[in-house]
Amino acid sequence: MGMKGKVALGAVVGVVVIAAVSANAGDNPGSNSSGSGKGSSASADRKSGGEKDTGKATTKKSTTVGGDGDYQVGGDIKPGTYRSTGNSDGMCYWERAKDASGEVDSLLANDNVTGTAYVTVKPTDKLFTSSGCSDWETVAPNAEGGSPKAEMAGDGGMLKVGVDIAPGTYKSSGNTDDMCYWERTKDAEHSLDSIIANDNVSGSAVVTISASDAYFKTSGCQDWKRA
Repeated sequence: MGMKGKVALGAVVGVVVIAAVSANAGDNPGSNSSGSGKGSSASADRKSGGEKDTGKATTKKSTTVGGDGDYQVGGDIKPGTYRSTGNSDGMCYWERAKDASGEVDSLLANDNVTGTAYVTVKPTDKLFTSSGCSDWETVAPNAEGGSPKAEMAGDGGMLKVGVDIAPGTYKSSGNTDDMCYWERTKDAEHSLDSIIANDNVSGSAVVTISASDAYFKTSGCQDWKRA
């Protein structure tokens, strides 16, 4: 479909700020931040169902999808949460669509990516398109562990809390052109409802990433360090 350079629509960099910056935003214990959409749960159910207990430990292999192509959901690509890393040239673009018409009205969510991207492909989606991205691989919807860091690149993209980045209060200083954008999200569906809080920043930015957040997105910022 020739998607390179397309402008992402919806909840993306530089669009609408839905919540003011707050060092304590979203830390109430009643927030729902499972880090997985309906598509992720469905994928997890399919993977766990029907497996025989052989008494031996098994390692589930991830599924890889190419970084360029149109993929029919349920055929070429299974519903679930996918990750693409190492996108360094700003040319990675993806979209979820409700049909293959190629029209704007068919778009469910999309984004231009630098760094790491996570996206949940839902069972109700019809088409997933990727252009100029590194390959996508499936990730467990409730993945834990890894080596969460206490600092991140300002163009790091979308990072999973507790896996890629540790919870805490982070600061980014020296942002001079209003291009720094950050976002705390409760899932990887990339809808407006996914956003817990976000902001465009000039100067210093301070944000608390809660342990209950699913992901943190950063673009065009100076590097972040935990305060």
